[in-house]
Amino acid sequence: MTYDLAVVGAGIVGLAHALAAARRGLSVVVIDRDAQANGASIRNFGLVVVSGEEPGRQRRLAERSREIWLEVARPAGIEVLHIGLLAVAQRPEALALLEAFAASESGAGCTLLSQEELGRRQGGLNLENLRGGLLSPAEIRIESREAIPRIAAYLEAELKVDFRFATTVSGVSPPVVETSSGPIRAGKVVVCPGDDLTGLFPELIARHDVQRCKLQMLRLAPSGLRLSSAVVSDLSLVRYPGYALLPEASALRARLEDDSAEALRNGVHMIAVQSADGSLVVGDSHHYGKTPDPFGLEAVDALILREFGAVFAKSPTVSARWTGTYASALERAHFREQAGDDIRLVMITSGTGASTAFAIGEETISELFN
Repeated sequence: MTYDLAVVGAGIVGLAHALAAARRGLSVVVIDRDAQANGASIRNFGLVVVSGEEPGRQRRLAERSREIWLEVARPAGIEVLHIGLLAVAQRPEALALLEAFAASESGAGCTLLSQEELGRRQGGLNLENLRGGLLSPAEIRIESREAIPRIAAYLEAELKVDFRFATTVSGVSPPVVETSSGPIRAGKVVVCPGDDLTGLFPELIARHDVQRCKLQMLRLAPSGLRLSSAVVSDLSLVRYPGYALLPEASALRARLEDDSAEALRNGVHMIAVQSADGSLVVGDSHHYGKTPDPFGLEAVDALILREFGAVFAKSPTVSARWTGTYASALERAHFREQAGDDIRLVMITSGTGASTAFAIGEETISELFN
């Protein structure tokens, strides 16, 4: 059999391309070297970020991807655990930035909250340390470690996509894809390598000066705290370009450099989301290199928990810790390279892959098959 499309990589980026192709009625095979999803796609918050994306193209990609997530969630058996993002401000500079965002085009539909309104919206906050906040209705949260295999199962059962797990691809030259299990024939190929920088087409990846970003994550045991949405705080506002590119962000960044220099050096910010069992996924940190070491540092976890304690009144027990890595490149969130007339290399080089992958998949498939 010769497939219309072979997709190398079964993370969220690969699955997005498989979905877009299968929806067109194309025959698709997905090939992955691991026995199941094991990389960045399952080691994150499961937060589909919209408001934090850069205005313009990135924001439009996130909005379209959110639409597709909602289209796929029910038939794939994926629960949307909560909707919206609550950004809370500890410092006056953070509140001024949220006010500027709310007044911008990107802030349409968002609601500014006073300290009192913040308390009514979300219980368990350390209100004495908070000045107000902003609620974005655009974000959704899924459990990524469950959602990724369920999307694969949905693609296989309902859209007749074939999967070849535990299979390494060693060469791509359509109509032949060379693998550890023998050749697979496909008319066109999309390579979604995650953060593998030296496997397939390393010369194309090298053009973009890609490195890896290592992050540390925590799961906090259920404590009775119930989140009505994802929660982020001051440190997050200088990381997400939707906020960080506004002129008002410079004052907040200067304040943070003065009173939170260690957190900034370790790329720490605070995102908290909740799982169905009541536990919280909290993080994270950012350390960069071609090959970051695999070890988490207790001091970095302490910085994350300190920021959590500045926002929330309770300090739940840590029940799990892990690290993850994703591809990272300065001044871009993703790229698509033509590796041949019938081959595309696609990398998302930011930590918000779930936020844009589905729309990027649609674009790539449209380019290849139109």
